[in-house]
Amino acid sequence: MDEEGLEDAAILLMSLGEEEAAEVFKHLTPKEVQRLGETIARMKSVPRERFDTVLDRFHEQAEAHSMLVNDTDEYVKNVLRKALGEDKANLLIDRILQGSDITGIESLKWMDASSIAELLRAEHPQIVAAILVHLEFDQVADVLKQMPERIRNEVMVRIATLDGIQPSALKDLNEVLSKVLAGGDRMRKSSLGGAKPAAEIINMMGSAVEASVLDYIREADMDLAQKIMDNMFTFDDVIKIDDKGIQALLKEVQSESLIIALKGATQEMRDKVFKNMSSRAAETLKEDLESRGPVRVSDVEGEQKEMLKIVRRLADEGTIVLGGGGDDQFL
Repeated sequence: MDEEGLEDAAILLMSLGEEEAAEVFKHLTPKEVQRLGETIARMKSVPRERFDTVLDRFHEQAEAHSMLVNDTDEYVKNVLRKALGEDKANLLIDRILQGSDITGIESLKWMDASSIAELLRAEHPQIVAAILVHLEFDQVADVLKQMPERIRNEVMVRIATLDGIQPSALKDLNEVLSKVLAGGDRMRKSSLGGAKPAAEIINMMGSAVEASVLDYIREADMDLAQKIMDNMFTFDDVIKIDDKGIQALLKEVQSESLIIALKGATQEMRDKVFKNMSSRAAETLKEDLESRGPVRVSDVEGEQKEMLKIVRRLADEGTIVLGGGGDDQFL
């Protein structure tokens, strides 16, 4: 949600009154509650015109939707059980409702990083990994920063190699976390863990910690380290590099390679490249892209990988900056 959307939501909540707003907050995630709370706190006054506009738009959207069932999850469960019987229905229910929140683990999302780290400090890294993959990546990064380096590195290896979690394993996690995870319903296997989540977490831990974690993983499993690094910055992420960095990149890339790589790029990515070239060079590149016939997907991916190698080299040299978050400081 952008800044204007946040402010509109805050205006609507303030118009509802404390009791009704509290009911809405019960259905939001911790991050949503925090962002909306911060927005409400800084909004001291609202122009009447904007207030009316927000309420009118909400009224129109509310009238356009009709609630057919109060609890859709419960409705699906009951219908399937009546139609298929308990055993067959439960197999389908697990798949259909796989994305539902897991009771207990949801509580961790409201805790501060140091408290979670303290709670998990004595647990086996595999248990820690299985718990942390349920949380937001930035929260996991903050938790791991609170842990000793050796444990942090071991946990990251296990997150990167985790391939789903069986219901029985999640029940074991309930016992590990005691009251925090108690009362959980029948747990379902979720597609959590893997190289990409590990890469997202490492991206948010800052350059100093990043180097330590990757060095440790590289010693344990070179292929795994490469998978993580590949996910830490992909060709689509090139668009996040600032203009100065794009200009430095273009100086290193041959025009033929650039044409093939951009054949598989979004228009937004192409526009980013055009913007950082002279008008004449940009026009020439546009013409070359339009006149170039079909290109093999493997050729496109190959040239994109070559560009990423250049990106990483320039990043190592300090010419461009990749990623965000972490504890980097600027002087």
